[in-house]
Amino acid sequence: MADEGDVLTDLNMDPASAGNGADNQPVAGIISQYVKDLSVENPNAPACFQWQGAPNIDLQFNIAAETVSDEVSEVELKIKLTAKAEEGDLYLVELAYCGLVGMRNMPDEHAHAFLYAEAPRILFPFARRVVADATRDLGFQPMMIDPIDFNGLYLSQLQRRAEEEAAAAGQVPAGEA
Repeated sequence: MADEGDVLTDLNMDPASAGNGADNQPVAGIISQYVKDLSVENPNAPACFQWQGAPNIDLQFNIAAETVSDEVSEVELKIKLTAKAEEGDLYLVELAYCGLVGMRNMPDEHAHAFLYAEAPRILFPFARRVVADATRDLGFQPMMIDPIDFNGLYLSQLQRRAEEEAAAAGQVPAGEA
C-alpha cells in the first residue's frame, strides 16, 4: 500500500500553492502553419538538363511578422533560391512559408524574440522540406538548405541596431574606447 505523501497518491507537493484559476502565465506556440506563396520556375528546360557546368546557387531569406489579432500573429519565412549556370538560369524557387503564432501574457521583449527567432526556427524544417521537394520536382537534386541559427541572427541584428543607434546619437558603444 502506498504511504501518505507518496508521489503516486499525492501529486501536489506543496498544498499551500493552490492556483487562483487566473490565466496569467506567459504562453506561446504555433497554432497552424502553411504555404502562403510558392513560385517555381524552370525557364530553360529541357535544354538545361544537358548543361555540364556546376550551378551557382544563391539563397536568401527574410522574416516578417504581422499582427492578426490581440493574441495571434503571422510569422512569414521567405526563402528565395536561384541556381544559374554559365549557359543560363537553371531554376528559381520563391517560398513564403507562414505560421500563426499564439501568444498570451508575454512581455514585449519576449514576444519579439519569439516572433523573430523561435517561431522561424520552428517553421524552418517544414519550409526546408518544401524547397527540397520543389527542386526535386524540377528535375534536379533536392536542395537541402543547411540549418540556420535564427537565435544567433536575431541577437546579432539587435546588437547591430544598438550600435547604429549609438553611432547616430554620437555615443561610443560599451567596450570600445
